[in-house]
Amino acid sequence: MSGWTVIRFWKAVTVAQEEGGYAVLLDARSVRTPSKAPLLMPSRAMAEAVAAEWAAVEDKVDPRLMPITRRVNAAIDKVAVQFDEVAQLVADYGGSDLLCYRAEAPEALVAAQAEAWDPLLDWAAEAYGTRLKVTRGVAPVAQPTEALARLADEVRATTQFQLTALYDLVGLSGSLILGLAATRAEFDAESLWAFSRIDEDWQAGQWGEDEEASANAALKRMDFLQAHHFWELSSASPE
Repeated sequence: MSGWTVIRFWKAVTVAQEEGGYAVLLDARSVRTPSKAPLLMPSRAMAEAVAAEWAAVEDKVDPRLMPITRRVNAAIDKVAVQFDEVAQLVADYGGSDLLCYRAEAPEALVAAQAEAWDPLLDWAAEAYGTRLKVTRGVAPVAQPTEALARLADEVRATTQFQLTALYDLVGLSGSLILGLAATRAEFDAESLWAFSRIDEDWQAGQWGEDEEASANAALKRMDFLQAHHFWELSSASPE
């Protein structure tokens, strides 16, 4: 089934290993993507997570309640067919990385950014053998060509499923370094998300919470954590 306008008709949801990966079956019918491609996944863990989403459907399929299925669809229908373009979009964040643009004042905010962001830039320098430059204010800073090239190589080394997750991790946080850190087991996804929100949280602390902004931030946080989970599924062993 391709699926997004489907009313539930199935009784059983199962996972089956097929040629090329793992599939989800609704009774005996294989789930397909919106573009009618086979919904084949690289690991049983991912397929079981997708199966759980389909099993939870009560009446009509709602993509908003199926974040893993939605990302699998994107990986197959979109990322796989334009991998180089997507990888470049992600890698380009290195040239304007959030962590490299610091406040000029007040000093308390400057200190908060440094405390959270400097260790991440230190980690990236050690992990990738090159360091991004930091500036204060919004004036663009030219990053070393070698640094950007090494970070781009890291992005291109992903699979189509991993890149789908990384696209969201980087886009939501505004930082290639934060996104890459989220793919490493030594970092906590919740903490990384909080690091991406230092400026917004500071402003809220000074001027008060905006209800609409807070609601949007909560949705983005959930999306970031779901993308992190999808990365973990994308990197799981096949069995």
